[in-house]
Amino acid sequence: MPLHKILHINENTTAYFWHITEDVTSLFRAVSLRDTSLFRLEGMKSEEHQKGFLAVRMLLQHLGYNDYDLTYDEAGKPHLMPEAGSWKLEETPSPNTQHPSSIIQHISISHSHEFSCICISDELMGIDLEKLKEKTLKIAPRFMGVKHLENLTTSEQIEKATVIWGVKESIFKIKNEKGISFPEHIFEDEFDLKDGKCTAKLHFNNQIENFYIQFYNVEAYIFVCAFPNK
Repeated sequence: MPLHKILHINENTTAYFWHITEDVTSLFRAVSLRDTSLFRLEGMKSEEHQKGFLAVRMLLQHLGYNDYDLTYDEAGKPHLMPEAGSWKLEETPSPNTQHPSSIIQHISISHSHEFSCICISDELMGIDLEKLKEKTLKIAPRFMGVKHLENLTTSEQIEKATVIWGVKESIFKIKNEKGISFPEHIFEDEFDLKDGKCTAKLHFNNQIENFYIQFYNVEAYIFVCAFPNK
């Protein structure tokens, strides 16, 4: 079973990573899909996207959920149905831990190349998983201030540009509003890669919202998780 990694971000938030080693047929046979999901799958032209989509359902099943527990709103944001699934199978909750049916469970989803990831929390959050590649650095001026890349090696520039893309993508997933522009509305504060955390702001609709970010290296990928500041 290619459950690759479990990442405990905080006491309320855990991310799960699936290493996609199966072919599409094997993944399809291993999951149960409702009609709307089957329709979405059939509309995907890329086999990589199909495998990423199915691997997310593998993760859900591993955690005691299934495709029927996952819904999408009109904007395409995923939600877990109330009282969906069971407790995380590989963890034993403490006596003071609330049962999932008594709390709101938020979910965020990302997949990139040979990995899929879901994050489940009782806090509102958004995630992004991106493979480290030179292309991200090449297009960096389109979505970020290049001053963040000064005095860094090329590999560090690729890593930082990927983190910043993930920051913007994660915040966008939280807000999920039309019209948000990465370079014009989402601004990351200065940070060092070694810190594994940073802050960012969304300037949109005459409001300023603050976000706290944690980021991690997972194999040759960057994983980012964003939370609205309370």
